[in-house]
Amino acid sequence: MTATKIKLDPVRIDGHEVGRVLVTGASAGIGAALAREFARHGHRLTLVARSRGKLEALRVELEREFNVDVQVVVQDLAKPGGVAAAVKAARAGGEVIGILVNNAGVIEVGAFAKSSTEKLIGLVNLNVRALTELTSVLLPAMVERGFGRILNVASLAAYQALPSMAAYAASKAYVLALTEALAEELKGSGVSVSALCPGMTDTHMVSEIQAGSSTAASLPKQLISDPKDVAAQAYKALMAGQVVLVPGLPNQVTAALAQVTPRWLMRYVTGLAARRADWM
Repeated sequence: MTATKIKLDPVRIDGHEVGRVLVTGASAGIGAALAREFARHGHRLTLVARSRGKLEALRVELEREFNVDVQVVVQDLAKPGGVAAAVKAARAGGEVIGILVNNAGVIEVGAFAKSSTEKLIGLVNLNVRALTELTSVLLPAMVERGFGRILNVASLAAYQALPSMAAYAASKAYVLALTEALAEELKGSGVSVSALCPGMTDTHMVSEIQAGSSTAASLPKQLISDPKDVAAQAYKALMAGQVVLVPGLPNQVTAALAQVTPRWLMRYVTGLAARRADWM
């Protein structure tokens, strides 16, 4: 069997050599789709997640199909020291991280009062703290180089309070607000920050939600996005320096309505929907 020949020519954007693309939560779902999209464009990748088996399988797939260099880092970013260990591994040998994709995240569905405190804190540690720490650690070098791209995966949930997904929606609202603020801070620096706000997407996370709710399970397939399409749109938006991307017309309408509808009315509507879905 012939060994895979890895491409060595670096990808350049705006005259800058990109270096590596670090993708967190890369083992499945949108994270894996984003890794494939970057690989399709010839980028060298560092994939971070907790599952070695899934990461190694994806590494083999990407190296075979796209002939790109893929590094695997098995790390739980929610744990103390997890981010530092992942960055150290990604930078081994003087590697430069030119693009950061903050995709790792978890969801907790159900009444807040009935949820495990440990799970809620774990959600905040991964969705908020790890994302903030990674961005804080890698951003200064990007600014110094005069080039960098950061893609923060938020959610359509960022646009509204969601009873039964209170901590998750709040964490994604943080991600969206942080992204928009940094986008303004970094204007003219050569570094851009983008937020991806997908709606329901055909991932394991959404499958778990649908398994626990007949309402979610009955949603028309047209309202469930394809991770491949979401990733392709996200890559294009990131390269163009677009600050916020909401993929799909139905999701764009929902986001727009959420921004003009009185908050008390949005709370009523989302609360009613959660009760009918038996999520609380």
